[in-house]
This record gives sequence, structure tokens and C-alpha cells, in this order.
Amino acid sequence: MGKKVTVVGAGFYGSTTAQRLAEYDVFDEVVLTDIVEGKPEGIALDMNQSRTIEGFETKVVGATTDADGGGYDKTAGSDVIVITAGLPRKPGMSRMDLLEVNAKIVRGVTENLVKHSPNAVVIVVSNPLDEMTALAQLASGFPKHRVLGQAGMLDTARFTNFVAEELQVPVGSVTTLTLGSHGDTMVPVPSQSSVDGKPLADLLPADKVEELVTKTRNGGAEIVALLKTGSAYYAPSAAAARMAKAVAEDSGAVMPVCAWVDGEYGISGVYLGVNAQIGAEGVKKVVETPLDETELANLKEAAEAVRAKQADVAGL
Repeated sequence: MGKKVTVVGAGFYGSTTAQRLAEYDVFDEVVLTDIVEGKPEGIALDMNQSRTIEGFETKVVGATTDADGGGYDKTAGSDVIVITAGLPRKPGMSRMDLLEVNAKIVRGVTENLVKHSPNAVVIVVSNPLDEMTALAQLASGFPKHRVLGQAGMLDTARFTNFVAEELQVPVGSVTTLTLGSHGDTMVPVPSQSSVDGKPLADLLPADKVEELVTKTRNGGAEIVALLKTGSAYYAPSAAAARMAKAVAEDSGAVMPVCAWVDGEYGISGVYLGVNAQIGAEGVKKVVETPLDETELANLKEAAEAVRAKQADVAGL
């Protein structure tokens, strides 16, 4: 205990993330912020009243904020900041369609947050993910290892779920991995995927594996199309909360995240989905995972696809 985490954005994603973090009971305080007056305070009051039922002591604090920096004083001294602020996708939209509008939001909240929490680790979940992670690092001025994005945890969870459903096995018996961008150049890694230690390629034909890879890439869009008025938040919030917990506990857990790559896989100077060891200072190190030739080529293609967009955000 003794740790503090701030979650920016009290929509479905942010509020669910705050709830998960509170119920872990590893933080003294979870601060939930939003620009809608009273909304974060109301959610915090509701969550606090669940403490005796769920058996956790973490206090949830709501804070209405504004673009001029009002309300951010309640976030002061945060060890971890999770930025969920921004517009969600609507049916037919790509993550990139959100670039300009969400860039303004992410830059503004990041600049206000770091004034009060200069030593925090920042976890970005706003879309388009890879670009918003790069923008948050620029806006914060933080070392690159202290700013990371949530994508691979979610995409890997989707891949795992689809494999488990296809083979009718427990999800706990399945291991998968997804790297690359959080978008069209996502790189699911079948060569590192298995069920009870048996390679996925031994259990499913190549065309079925490729079908699950495609389904993983389209996992978010499928949910958006079904919901019609929003995007996924249960699985994404679980991923973001696990990352924040790893930082708070300095666990050293290896997770697929959006991290700064500087030489690994022969790729340099870009935020990209890779396996990384997570601790109190954010990314301790990028962990290179063995890839086959096609997977490595796809990862390098993803790096170049996001590199240009990340360069563009500097002026947004």
C-alpha cells in the first residue's frame, strides 16, 4: 500500500479500470477524473460504498477537471497515471480516424497531469494507441521508459480467447502473443502460441490459424459494430489495470505492451508493441521474443507504418 494511481476519463473504460484497480487493494488511493462535472465524484462515491461488500480498503476519489488545469491538484503525487481520455470509435471508424481530436485531448491532460505528478509512470490507452503513446511522451517530457501504451495485453487476450473457443479448451491452457501496432499492422505470433505446451501449428491447420489471426486483428472492430454506440472496455480495462498493478508492485512481469524500441529486432526509434518487463520505473527492458522470418518481417513493417504517424503527432 502507500501507492496512488490516477485514471483519466470516467467513461466505461476509465470507470471500469478504476474499479479493477480499487478491488486489487494494492493502492491507497485511486483518483478518477473527468471533465463532466460531478460524474467522477458520483462514481467514486458509489465505488467506495462497495468496499465493505467486496472487502477492499482502497479509497476512490473523484475529481472534475477542466482544460485550464482545474481539479488536477487531486491527482498530485500519483505513482501511476492511466490515460483513457478521448473519443471511442463508432461503427465504420478506424482507430486512425480519431487521431487529430484525441491528440488534442491527450496532450492537454498529459501536460496538466505531469505538473502534479512529475515522477509518475504513464500508461496510455487512448486511440490511436501507438501514436497517442508517442504524443504523451512528448507532452510529458518524461524518459521514454516511463511512458507506455496498452495494446498487446488486450490483443493477446483476444487471440488467446479465440484459440480457446476454437479448440474448446480452458483459456488457462492457452498461451499466445500479439506484437506490432494496435491496428492494421498488428502481428499475432502463432510461432509462440501453444496449448498445454503443444505448438498451435500441431493442433490447427495453417488456414485455421490464419483465420484466428485475422479475427484477432478485427477483434475491436467486431465489438464496436455490435455495440453501435461505443467500444470495448471490459477486456481493455483488465489489461490496463494489470499493467498499472505491475508498476505499483515493481513485479518485473513480462507483458506485451507498446514500448519504446531502440535496437531490438533491428528496429530503432519508435513506439511499438513488444514484450517488455514492467516495474516501478515503467519499462525495465524490452524482451526480444524469437520470431520466424514472416513474423519478424511483419513486425518491421508495423514499425515503419507507425513511425511516420508518430512523427506527425509532434505537431498536434
